[in-house]
Amino acid sequence: MNLDFSGLIREGDRVACGQATAEPVTLTEALVAQAVHLPAFRMMVGPIFSDTFSAACAPNISFQSYGVIGNARRLAKAGRLDVISSNYSAFCADFASGRHRADVVLVQLAASGDGRLSAGLSNDYVIDAARGARVVIAEINPDAPWTFGAEWPADAPIHLRVAARRPPVELPPAPLDDVSRKIATHAASLIADGSTLQFGVGRIPDAILSSLSHARNLGIHSGLINDAVVDLIERGAVTNAEKGIDAGVTVTNQVIGTKRLYRFVDENEAVSVRPTSYTHGQNVLARINRLVAINSALQVGLDGSVNSETLNGVAIGAIGGQLDFVRGANASPGGRAIIALPATASDGTSRIVTDVETVTTPRADVDAIVTEWGIAELRGCGLAERARRMIAIAAPGHRDALSAQLRAAR
Repeated sequence: MNLDFSGLIREGDRVACGQATAEPVTLTEALVAQAVHLPAFRMMVGPIFSDTFSAACAPNISFQSYGVIGNARRLAKAGRLDVISSNYSAFCADFASGRHRADVVLVQLAASGDGRLSAGLSNDYVIDAARGARVVIAEINPDAPWTFGAEWPADAPIHLRVAARRPPVELPPAPLDDVSRKIATHAASLIADGSTLQFGVGRIPDAILSSLSHARNLGIHSGLINDAVVDLIERGAVTNAEKGIDAGVTVTNQVIGTKRLYRFVDENEAVSVRPTSYTHGQNVLARINRLVAINSALQVGLDGSVNSETLNGVAIGAIGGQLDFVRGANASPGGRAIIALPATASDGTSRIVTDVETVTTPRADVDAIVTEWGIAELRGCGLAERARRMIAIAAPGHRDALSAQLRAAR
């Protein structure tokens, strides 16, 4: 079916589409191709891992997101992305409450053998957006996995159905390097047997997960899962036996990886793709035993303040679920909140700084900071001791300058 959007998009509409690997590419590609002939509209996107949206898109499309993740950086660099400063959980909740709304929703769905539909790869704001939308268009993708927890609800209408012409977007794991492996070695020392893991996308979390194959009775309760989770489950490191809730079940909000992962989660009752209100909910996270939150940053200040959003005044990251999970891990019995990052940026500047330019996670919530040079345990430390410990995990070539800057600031 060649879908014609000319009768569906109205002036000023907000169009929400599935994010990350749940992007309905058959629909989004058609919309972008026809956009020059359509009235002006706003596109709501999340992480982008396809090549659908670029700075060359028709000028009558404006873009909005809760962060700058993946290829969304192309839009941000071109000045075409308006960023809503919001925790991911709050962003999703605002669709449920009606604070955010969408006129048109584009979604990728999987169908079971008996015709039941599932959101498959992501159980996010799109479902709540669909409940109040004027038009909901579903791309039925035979290659998308049907997942438990993400069943399409009866109260979310589907007005049009289109057959997918492409398999779901994939995000292969990034190759590991020496820095990420060193960071992983330090971070892994903080993860005890029986811990429940939360993590994000990227080389560092992949490296940390790959270093845990020796661990026992790990659990997963995360905003996403990737191919590395399949490795841990198949090796017996992840059993989900000691989580305290959801025994035996890997819980996630999104599935981001390759065909191997998609085949693994397809109709697998041991994996549950749950809504953000559950995966990121503080009342849920506090009930999990030994929740270890693993997140990254662009900068960390000497006082422990974490910046995961901007550099030089430009948005290149996101709040995402970082603060949700940091606070959840702090509330979890035996939990740990790890911020892991390289000590040095690609341009040679230090990512350990005297003061961050944007505070994503406040210093009062910070637990442990990890770089390739070691671990700075910050919980319970005064500011002077925090600075000493942070300088100790900065790259050696930057430590004297940081010490001098600290003295000058005093």
